[in-house]
Amino acid sequence: MRRFDDMTIRGPAIDRRSFLIGAGAAFAAGLAPRSAEALERADALFGASCKRPDGSFGCAIFTDRGEIVSTVALPERGHDVAFDPVSGKAVAFARRPRTFAIVFDPLTGETFRTLNSPEGRHYFGHGFFSPDGRLMYATEHDYDAARGLVAVYDVEAGYVRIGEFDAHGMDTHEALLMPDGETIVIANGGIETHPDYGRQMLNLATMQPSIVFIDRRSGDLIDKQLLPQELHKLSLHHIAIDGNNRVWFGGQYQGAASDAPPLVGFARAGDPLDLTELRPADLASLSNYIGSVAASRDGERIAVSSPVGGTLMILDAATGNVLRRVGLADGCGLAPDADGFLATSGRGTVLRLEADDRSATADLEWDNHILAL
Repeated sequence: MRRFDDMTIRGPAIDRRSFLIGAGAAFAAGLAPRSAEALERADALFGASCKRPDGSFGCAIFTDRGEIVSTVALPERGHDVAFDPVSGKAVAFARRPRTFAIVFDPLTGETFRTLNSPEGRHYFGHGFFSPDGRLMYATEHDYDAARGLVAVYDVEAGYVRIGEFDAHGMDTHEALLMPDGETIVIANGGIETHPDYGRQMLNLATMQPSIVFIDRRSGDLIDKQLLPQELHKLSLHHIAIDGNNRVWFGGQYQGAASDAPPLVGFARAGDPLDLTELRPADLASLSNYIGSVAASRDGERIAVSSPVGGTLMILDAATGNVLRRVGLADGCGLAPDADGFLATSGRGTVLRLEADDRSATADLEWDNHILAL
């Protein structure tokens, strides 16, 4: 099997403050006054797909205050965003079963390139970069074979697709790079779909959701962990990594609404999946659906969201205990912020889950995920 090795190491990633200071100096003069002022006030930048007031789709870069810095147009609905601190470029991925990804400048909104998945494939909406920024990885679906993939793109060659790895499951959704820089962790939802049938689920009786660990250079399987058979309808789509390198996951239950399965847990390569027991009231507030998972900057807390239940929840990563439960109608997007988390909703809300729970409202309908740049 071909290995995808890094040919050059370009130096350390740019830290958040250096990025903002450098960006302000280089680009503020070219930004609209309101965008330049927002950038000047920002302590952090975030990216998220959205629906605009005219009904078109886009991806917006915004501050922790909810102020818009830039936007880029998308041909259809987007899902998540990836960012390369080495080049300063971002990529907005299409929501499944669409086939585009847009490479753009997050500060100006300038589009550099439009990527298209190969024939017979579509994106699953998530991706990330190698530590040196040379490679980009994206989750894809070979839908005729009902097989999930992690595709590999050569950034320096113009985002040319140079290979793919088997994800060892189907419905391959979010994938992240572990802190070792060498291991990819994948959430396989286990649901078979095909564009000919829209988003219809074709295999509910035989679903096999899993968390998979593979080598990012060779694609070799390191570990694959399945849920217990009685939870085979608990689709695993979204993950986050805590300070102890545990991979937290949130489930989307495809069984009876009256069931109350565990929805949150964590995985470690070589160990069985660990499911977190939540109090009945907390579990009920999530309505059998976790839409996003995020870890705090210090890795000590995990946030999960349920747009179905209109609930955000923060857990202690060490114990799994619920620290806070906050109501947010249609709230789904989550990302780490200075001392807590930033959350967004499909109704335009940008909420800082910190001491003051400060909120703002944008004239946008935020999609499911936020990326902290």
